[in-house]
This record gives sequence, C-alpha cells and structure tokens, in this order.
Amino acid sequence: MLSVIARSTLTTYRGLWLPSQSVVRAMSSSAGPTSPYTTLAISHPAESITHVELHRPEKRNAMNKTFWSEMVDCFNEIAGDPDCRVVVVSGAGKIFTAGIDLMDMASDVLQPQGDDTARVSWNLRKKIIKYQETFSVIEKCPKPVVVAVHGACVGGGVDLITACDIRLCTQDAWFQVKEVDIGLAADVGTLQRLPKVIGSRSLVNELALTARKMYADEAKSSGLVSRVFADKEAMMAGALEVAGEIAGRSPVAVQGTKINLIYARDHSVAEGLDYMATWNMSMLQTEDVMKSAQAAMEKKSPKTIAFSKL
Repeated sequence: MLSVIARSTLTTYRGLWLPSQSVVRAMSSSAGPTSPYTTLAISHPAESITHVELHRPEKRNAMNKTFWSEMVDCFNEIAGDPDCRVVVVSGAGKIFTAGIDLMDMASDVLQPQGDDTARVSWNLRKKIIKYQETFSVIEKCPKPVVVAVHGACVGGGVDLITACDIRLCTQDAWFQVKEVDIGLAADVGTLQRLPKVIGSRSLVNELALTARKMYADEAKSSGLVSRVFADKEAMMAGALEVAGEIAGRSPVAVQGTKINLIYARDHSVAEGLDYMATWNMSMLQTEDVMKSAQAAMEKKSPKTIAFSKL
C-alpha cells in the first residue's frame, strides 16, 4: 500500500488552494524511497493528492532496471486507489533525471537471449514493449498527472513527461532527446508523444535528430511546459496548487475528461464525439452534476462539495 509521509491543510486564497511552505519542503526533501519501492518515494502532501518522487539522487535519478518495473506497479496501484484524485511527479536531488542508467541496463538491452536471430529479436521486442509500459501506464492512469521538472530532463525523462497531463518546470530546467547520441532511436514514447505535445513537427524533428538541449523558455513557448517557475520550491508549490484545484473537482468529471482528451488526441473529431456521447450517457447520471450545479447557484466553489470516492 502507498504510505503516507506527509499531510497538511491547504489554506484558501482567492479560490485557490495554497500549500504551506512546510508541505512544499517535505515534498522536496523526502527521507528516502518508500517501501516496497527502492527507486520511488511516495507521499500524500494533501487530501486526495499523491506525490511520486523519483528517488535515486546519488545517481541523478537515472532509470535502472528496478525503476522500470516499480513505475508500473506504482501507477497501477494509484489507478485503483479511490483516495487519490491527482498525482504530482518530481525528482529528488539536483536534477529531475539523467535518463536511462546505461551501466545497469546494458546487459538487458545489449545481450538479449535467444538461439537464433528470430528468437533474439522476439525476446528483445518483448523487453522493449515492457519498457514502453513504464510510461504508458502514466497515460493509462485515469488520475491526472502533473509533472514538475527541475534541472536536467534527459532521454527517458522526456519519454516520462510526455506521458503526463500537465508539465511544469523551473527556470534552470532543460530537456534533451538524447537517444541518437547513444546510437539508437527513442523507443519508449518520445517519438510518438512529443509530436502531439509540441505543435511544430520541424522542432520535434530537430530535437530528436540532433539531441540538442531545449531550455525552459523555449519549452514554454513551444508548449512542452505550461508554466516556468523561478526555483524548485516555487515550482512544487505551483504543482501542488494545480493538483489541489483538480482534486477539488468531481472525480467522475475529472477522470472522464482525461480519458476523453486522450481518446480525442488519437481519433478523428467524429470518433471522439461518438465516444463522448457513449461515455456521458452513463456518466451524466452521477449525483456530482446536481451537487456541482447547486454549488454554482449558491456561488460556492466546487472544492466545498463532498464528492463520493471513485
């Protein structure tokens, strides 16, 4: 089970949830990985919010073999946790992540098992699909995921953040699709998701083919991130504020919105509308609609409503 490391009351200011400094600092200074995980630290900094922190700071949060399986277990559990309505992802230490841990992963990727070319290829394909699930599980999770990036976000880090729903970063953040520099094409999500995140195909091609660094201002102007903060503490406060706004809404509405946004991204407008009609023919029968309408008529915030767990 996901353990509670920190909980705090959020103060209200102009309709927004503002996290206290002690909560933000606790999110940024975790004592260590949370059992049963060895690469992730899990906490609950506020009601209905789960914080997942990449936690190998001594290795710059490089992604070792254990990380790839732990992320799947973690997000599968979050997906089924009725107490969680939104997730914040961040990295411990000086940077978000240095990407794949080449020393730890080399034997897995470079020495696949098999008696002939067909069997080697078959087994390698299975491994690649397994690694793809590490980030696809974030996208499949019905709870919105806010990712907060500070410092470097390299290689697999870009695969990770493009699977998230909302991306924030610090002014010193930079992003790099590093794979061509190590002799391979990115194969766990960047080439598929980044073109749908950034509007410019030319820019995506440039980043993927040259492995050049993209800094915070360019990331903001291109649409990779939606907000840039002065430092990590300010960013974590901003991430928790956004998460609090999401957590305060109907989970039926929020999760249905995420699922339909992703469906619409991958289908035609007509298909998306048809899927939405089918979705809402049952979801509109929730009591959350009447509760929200009543709150609106009374000029109350949705965060004042006690929504049932989902």
